[in-house]
Amino acid sequence: MVTQGRAYALLRMEERDRHLKLLTDTIEAVNSTLDLEEVLARVASSVAEALESDACFVYLYDERADELVLRATHGTPIDSMSRRPRMRPGEGITGSAAAARAPVALESQAHLDPRFKHFPNLPEDEYESILAVPIVTRDGTLEGALNLRTRRPRQFSDDEVDLLLAIAAQCAQSIEHAKLYSEAQRRVHELEALARISEAVSESLYLEESLEAIVKTTMDALGATGAALVLDDGRIAWPEGVASTHALRQPLRWRGRQIGELVADRESPFSDVDRELLASIATHAAVALEHGRAVLRGVLAQEIHHRVKNNLQTVASLLRLQARASEDVDPREALEHSVNRILAIAAVHELLTERRDEDVDLADLIERLRAMLVQGVGGGKDVLSSLEPVSLPGARATALALVFAELLQNALEHGGDHVRVELACSNGDVTLAIADDGSGVDDSVAMGTGLSIVRALVRDELRGTLELSREGGTRAEVVFPA
Repeated sequence: MVTQGRAYALLRMEERDRHLKLLTDTIEAVNSTLDLEEVLARVASSVAEALESDACFVYLYDERADELVLRATHGTPIDSMSRRPRMRPGEGITGSAAAARAPVALESQAHLDPRFKHFPNLPEDEYESILAVPIVTRDGTLEGALNLRTRRPRQFSDDEVDLLLAIAAQCAQSIEHAKLYSEAQRRVHELEALARISEAVSESLYLEESLEAIVKTTMDALGATGAALVLDDGRIAWPEGVASTHALRQPLRWRGRQIGELVADRESPFSDVDRELLASIATHAAVALEHGRAVLRGVLAQEIHHRVKNNLQTVASLLRLQARASEDVDPREALEHSVNRILAIAAVHELLTERRDEDVDLADLIERLRAMLVQGVGGGKDVLSSLEPVSLPGARATALALVFAELLQNALEHGGDHVRVELACSNGDVTLAIADDGSGVDDSVAMGTGLSIVRALVRDELRGTLELSREGGTRAEVVFPA
């Protein structure tokens, strides 16, 4: 009898030593890292091995959603789950243990208990017994819950329950520290992303470069499959990657008004933390967008001022030429010619403004000038056009507009009743021709101020040639490299 008592006492001591060692080993394992996912995975495997269980499920408490979320398993791969099981404290057997801050143990047929909560992607009903305990800090804060499961019926002893509670208490501290570390890492990651965006915005004067950096950083920071900046007019300014199952949209606001939208896509749902990060990125994106637009407006204004200055100087030069003309010129006619030259320059500006481009469609420009001059000095003459599509930069288009206005005005004033305008491009050269069926231009016109201006513009601005022929009327042909 004494021998049996001593054997039982020795067995109890060995069991307690084993439990103490298991507790020490488990605590050492879960305290060996600050990575939250690794902590939870070690909790699941260490606890299952310590108490010789077939499975262990570790739930983490999400305070914002007031839910227990399955974050680690032993015995069932969590990666195979399409949607992580969730339950509120009080739901299911594990949720009941969390809500009561007390263990719940069922020896067999745990899936028949009225508190049991079934998850389609979690094979819990194949286990007979369950021991669920809350994971609570010393001050009573709920951090999660865990449960042990066996496929065969098993009655958990008081020592095993106490051991699991002790392990859970230590895990609570480790989880709390890991969550703080994870939050700090997230903040560092967020600050790094925002720093990259700030650097890109401050260093680049080009809007497209800033937008590209913002979109690519958004994808990297959120692990997104695609992202895009959508401007207030609905235009997608910079798309990157591909769309996916879940989309997160964040308005870009500047001084109380929405100027666009930042969109991110990925296969997994976005969390509240992701939304906060995207909101921070969107703030920088709004600044970058307005900064880029301001730079663009400044460059555009500078370019406009430069063009206006150049064109005013051109007008002044033309007026000086007209004033120095040696031939006897009617002041009214001279003034009318000067007005038409200014209107020719204005037509180029009008086209540049409408197209918002650096190039001018010469066919469109010539048609506008033709209509203007025919209405002013045409005198009912028949003017036909054959115009091929040709584009020129604004400065050269201005020179061509002045050339065309002078030549067509001469044809309308001194030519026959029928005038033909031709514009063609061949072998890298542009040809502009104005022909009429009149008696031909006399020497006074050929040597006058108007054709002097044309010759100078063709030679100096267009780098081309001017030829006048008087067979069967007058044909003025300008050829210059496209």
